[in-house]
Amino acid sequence: MQTALFIVSEEGYWGEECIEPLTTLTDAGVEITVATPSGSPPVIDERSVDPEEVGEETAAHVREVHESDERLNDPEPLAAVEPGAYDAVVFPGGHGTEWDVTQDRHARGALRTAVEEGDTTALVVCHAVGILAFTRDSDGEFLVDGRDVTGFPNAWEEGIVDEHDRMPDGRKLPYWVEDEVKVAGGNWDADLDADTSVTVDGDLVTARGPPSSHEAALTLLDEMGVDY
Repeated sequence: MQTALFIVSEEGYWGEECIEPLTTLTDAGVEITVATPSGSPPVIDERSVDPEEVGEETAAHVREVHESDERLNDPEPLAAVEPGAYDAVVFPGGHGTEWDVTQDRHARGALRTAVEEGDTTALVVCHAVGILAFTRDSDGEFLVDGRDVTGFPNAWEEGIVDEHDRMPDGRKLPYWVEDEVKVAGGNWDADLDADTSVTVDGDLVTARGPPSSHEAALTLLDEMGVDY
């Protein structure tokens, strides 16, 4: 049986970007472990379960899985798991990742292991793509340098934060994903003219945002060699 490790934010993950891959991989027979930086249950971004924001069907489905899934309710501490033992490592997005997952050394180590060692595939979604701006390879260079990636674009961020980079909840956004990943050497293309955007570069799969979550999950299954 194929296995996957989900590394989920305690500061606010975007519902669809976690739940869609989680349920799609589960339905395909992948055994999933959920981990968070401290081992506390992940926290959902309430905007991602607001019917006016995402639609009634998505909001209801995401909230139901968030509240009832035992793996999400009782996660492992990230430092206690061995990323190299999994066939895939998944980083769901959400603005909250900028405050914990992308800054966590164990999360960065998990990404480095997945991309460098060849036996594991990484899927990084939306704002979690920012982790590429902080992750070094085993030679000390930026892991993303020279790699093709997509992720949450500046054009979308402009519609969320105010002129002082403050989020709707009042928190100041630490950085903009597109800017930081480009500075670290990533070949950025969010493909804004397309409905979805998923990019594969070796063992690294990146996805732009919520509408790309399902395609990203299917792409990961393809990369893992899992039938669905």
